[in-house]
Amino acid sequence: MEKKKEVEITPNLYYEGVNTNNITLPQLFKQRVKQYAKRVALREKKLGLWADISWNDYYHYVRQVGYSLLALGCKKYDSVAIIGENCPEWLYIDLGTQSIGGNSIGVYTTNAPNQVKYILEHSEVKFFFVENEEQLDKALLIRDQLPFLMKVIYWDDEGLKDFRDPNVLYFEDFLKVGQEMAEKDPDLFDQKVSELRSDDVAIIVYTSGTTGPPKGVMLTHENLLSAATSLYKAHPVYDTDELLSYLPLCHIGERTWSLTLAISRCYTVSFTENAETVPQDIREIAPTIFFGVPRIWEKFYASIVLTVKDSTRLEKFIYRSAMKIAEKVARRRLNLEPIPFNLRILYKFFDLVVYGNTKRILGLQRCHFIFSGAAPIAPDVLFFFHCLGLKMREIYGQTESTGSISLHQGDCIKLGTVGKPVPGVEVKIAADGEILVKGKGVCKGYSKDEALTATTIVDGWLHTGDIGNIDSEGNLIITDRKKDIIITAGGKNITPQYIENQLKFSPYINDAIVIGDRRKYLSTLIMIDEENVVKYAQDIKIPFTTYASLTKAPEVNQLIQGEVDQVNIKLSSVEQVKHFRLIDVKLTAEDDELTPTMKLKRKYMEERFKHLIESMY
Repeated sequence: MEKKKEVEITPNLYYEGVNTNNITLPQLFKQRVKQYAKRVALREKKLGLWADISWNDYYHYVRQVGYSLLALGCKKYDSVAIIGENCPEWLYIDLGTQSIGGNSIGVYTTNAPNQVKYILEHSEVKFFFVENEEQLDKALLIRDQLPFLMKVIYWDDEGLKDFRDPNVLYFEDFLKVGQEMAEKDPDLFDQKVSELRSDDVAIIVYTSGTTGPPKGVMLTHENLLSAATSLYKAHPVYDTDELLSYLPLCHIGERTWSLTLAISRCYTVSFTENAETVPQDIREIAPTIFFGVPRIWEKFYASIVLTVKDSTRLEKFIYRSAMKIAEKVARRRLNLEPIPFNLRILYKFFDLVVYGNTKRILGLQRCHFIFSGAAPIAPDVLFFFHCLGLKMREIYGQTESTGSISLHQGDCIKLGTVGKPVPGVEVKIAADGEILVKGKGVCKGYSKDEALTATTIVDGWLHTGDIGNIDSEGNLIITDRKKDIIITAGGKNITPQYIENQLKFSPYINDAIVIGDRRKYLSTLIMIDEENVVKYAQDIKIPFTTYASLTKAPEVNQLIQGEVDQVNIKLSSVEQVKHFRLIDVKLTAEDDELTPTMKLKRKYMEERFKHLIESMY
């Protein structure tokens, strides 16, 4: 493989940790286009084939979007919203909007029309870009209630070829709107880019709203670029790297990796064809950088465990033998201890027959930067991937901090922590245990909410709402969300996050909510992993007809009881789960109880399933 090289940085166009005045993402993008021109910036998969998009082509579309928005009357600080799956068009619109001084806003594709309406109304969106017929239907349903909305533009015309509406444009037609302006004033776009300031708001990210309506977090160009620099300094990435973009782009994590850091470090971003092709696409691309949320890693782990369960006796014996060696080696590596010669030889052997094949099946064999973020993950899951030879890291951050706050860096990977603060970020613990953060990545505030901004960012310190501590080595440990701490009837403080993570380590449990505030003991609501539990039920011939009937099957409840018992062994008596109930409704991101990033909303869950909770007491 070609030796990876450092990206040459132009000092006056890139933040190196000292000064970001007058540096913006579109300005940096223009410089990257000059440097990389015909090299591949993006890849798109259509009908099973990958198509390359050069940096020049990338810039061409961004410029066209900018001119067309200007021609339609878009002004500086106007809001432009995007709803659609990850694709090049998403980035063209995002960066084109930023380039002319607009505020770019991503909307989750799973949002219901009323949720879309709230965001568009709150941010006074003037131009709404939608992917396809499904998303266009949402826009048409709510547009009469949006007085600021001027145009709706769609980019996938399947099923819409005969659609006509004076205020709705097809993306290809939209791009033609600005051609006359571009010909008459070819320098206007560059002028708009040059007028941008680093403290201008670039994007507004609406949080997923686990406790109430989404909040619009205003992030500036300085926020975006400083966060990218902090990440690069914490763990180098290269212009030879490849990333697969598949998590929602409206989330600050994917937006950072697919846009900001990709432009900063000039690696290639590939877009999956659709959600169903992600496993195959990972294998085809074999990315060198891979970012996953805990549920992705839990699903990978579960698939391997269940595959082994269905294997022959010989295969099971080989796997167990391999994992015993792997665990010994992984513990030594994590403890920075030397590995004896005999262990190294055995590990190399099993790498040929077990670990290497497993990594290739997952498509992760080339990864040098592989990490989990966006939600807490059980250390046992991380350790499993370390056993395979994958240096799994955990990253901690928030939308309000423009993503990264801390990360496992270098060879210092201490499981159970989220690593040390990334360069340029300060972290301290308040008297009540809350984690406070300061740095150039801390957001400008919340859109139209000065009161919340004033209580969240005090003297430059972001109050994260998370409880934690810093160990003797400087690693940050997240205990729980401040508002989620459980105080039992006996006065014992319990952090449910740890218990919930242990439960989710089971291949049969998708998610869990621990209950017990002001109560005598802990209980939990459990959402099963449908795919794995269905397979279990079919294997042992458990009769069921619907999802609800599956959750009520005595054998399924016995299966989950066994998983709960395994977790209880690791817990003190006061932390043990005494009772559980299986949620008999299949929740999706469209439900109020789930965020678009598939996290259960504790408050909503406790309200909707109050009857189940009371039945446990």
